[in-house]
Amino acid sequence: MISEEIRDADKYAQMALNYKGENIALSDTFFKLSQEEMNHMSMLHDQAARLIDAYRKEHGDPPAEMQAVYDYLHERQMDEAAQVKAKQMLYRE
Repeated sequence: MISEEIRDADKYAQMALNYKGENIALSDTFFKLSQEEMNHMSMLHDQAARLIDAYRKEHGDPPAEMQAVYDYLHERQMDEAAQVKAKQMLYRE
């Protein structure tokens, strides 16, 4: 679901940029929606981190395969989130 939130945030950020010079009310709405989606992403990420911490406290380190999947997804998602944040910064300029 984290990836879905990032994709939606990206779509909204792109739409905000597309309408920025043309329709400020619409572009502002898309920008706010993008920010909200990134907030959703952050909330889900926090919960994933909480669950991992709880697992570690109860069972120790997760299996290597599980950690590898998490590391891969986390890196990809953080790269994608950074791209969305860059678009949001462009909108603010």
